[in-house]
Amino acid sequence: MLSHRSYNIVRNNRILCNYLVDYLNCAVSIEIPPQKMKLLFLSLLFSPFVAPAQAPDTTRVHVVRTIAELKTSNSKDPFQEFVEIKRYIPNIIIDLRYATNQNCCHKPIYTNPTTWLRKIPAQQLKLAQAELNKIGLTLKIYDAYRPYRHTLTIWQLSTDKHYTANPRKGSNHNRGIAIDVTLADLKTGKELNMGTGFDSFTDTAHHDFSKLPSYIIASRRLLRQTLRKYGFTHVPTEWWHYQYKALQLYDVVDIDFIDLKKQ
Repeated sequence: MLSHRSYNIVRNNRILCNYLVDYLNCAVSIEIPPQKMKLLFLSLLFSPFVAPAQAPDTTRVHVVRTIAELKTSNSKDPFQEFVEIKRYIPNIIIDLRYATNQNCCHKPIYTNPTTWLRKIPAQQLKLAQAELNKIGLTLKIYDAYRPYRHTLTIWQLSTDKHYTANPRKGSNHNRGIAIDVTLADLKTGKELNMGTGFDSFTDTAHHDFSKLPSYIIASRRLLRQTLRKYGFTHVPTEWWHYQYKALQLYDVVDIDFIDLKKQ
């Protein structure tokens, strides 16, 4: 199975080969002398090839940008409110990787972040945490609610668009219903080995990747089954990413972390 990155390399090489074939056909049709055609062919073959640039993305979703608009939305459904996770689940571990350089952008994206989810996903996450606590484990959160502006930044900086959320649709992190999460020992805080680190955009991070020790596969399965029991679904290509199932009910939001306390 080719990784997305390998696929892009193959695709781009096919484009180059097709271009060279067209060039040679044209050269033959106008009878360029063989020696000159050889030199032109070699210069084209070894020149840098740049794939066509992607068209810029434009927002296609409604984005809630003010506290007033958020309050209006919340007044229609109180369960749309955001809950600060550390206050709601005190013994959960928070390690927001986009506030560090341990992410796909290799640089801090967030400044002074706090960790938020919508109320219903937060309630379900609390139940999952309680169940894991009974066997000596805890959830460790890498990311939760993400202001939409940061999704734009990550998209611009990412080198592999297959693994990053397209701003045209908005991310479920922007909706406040997605988490990036792992398991850790409740007493020591040490993370369980999941086979790769966070934001490892490789086949090894896929849920169906089987060439791993049995204890790693078991840890991934435990995380997946526990969260699924409480309404979270997984993304096949990222063992750490989960989202609450009712994503169609929630707007994309672009409000700073600190301002959510004003809702």
